[in-house]
Amino acid sequence: MAWNDDLDAAWERLPDTPPEEFVALIAKLVDRPEVPPAIRHFHIAGSHDSTGRSDLAIPHYQRALDEGLSGYEGRRAKIQLASSLRNVGRADEGDRILAGESTAVGDGLDDAIVVFHALVLTDLGREREAVSRLVHALADHLPRYTASAHRYADALVPVAEEPR
Repeated sequence: MAWNDDLDAAWERLPDTPPEEFVALIAKLVDRPEVPPAIRHFHIAGSHDSTGRSDLAIPHYQRALDEGLSGYEGRRAKIQLASSLRNVGRADEGDRILAGESTAVGDGLDDAIVVFHALVLTDLGREREAVSRLVHALADHLPRYTASAHRYADALVPVAEEPR
């Protein structure tokens, strides 16, 4: 069984595993020579995050990104890092991370970027911008009223703050 398969099996056991035991299990599974350091830190961060310890996850997400984590996993790390920063009262840092992320990549994470950025913006007191971004993202999924939804979303924020 490959280490990825072992990780998938461990994540399935998360709900039934005590937090400390789960974090230790993930750390053990990624402590293999074939696991790149960036991936190792990403999974350790995720284990802390998933067990309610955003504070312990943040340095690992940052290290994963510093080690060159990119592509799909890099985008996941940025989403999760921004969320963790928000959870510990550092939403401004989460905003800087997600503001630079494209929502037109098409990798299945575009809407997640919008959702987590909206949560960050809400914590920063920028609720209208958050709703505008959410409406823009949802508008493209509507069977009708797409253009109207985009116009209404635009009207929620001044042109200088336009989220598109």
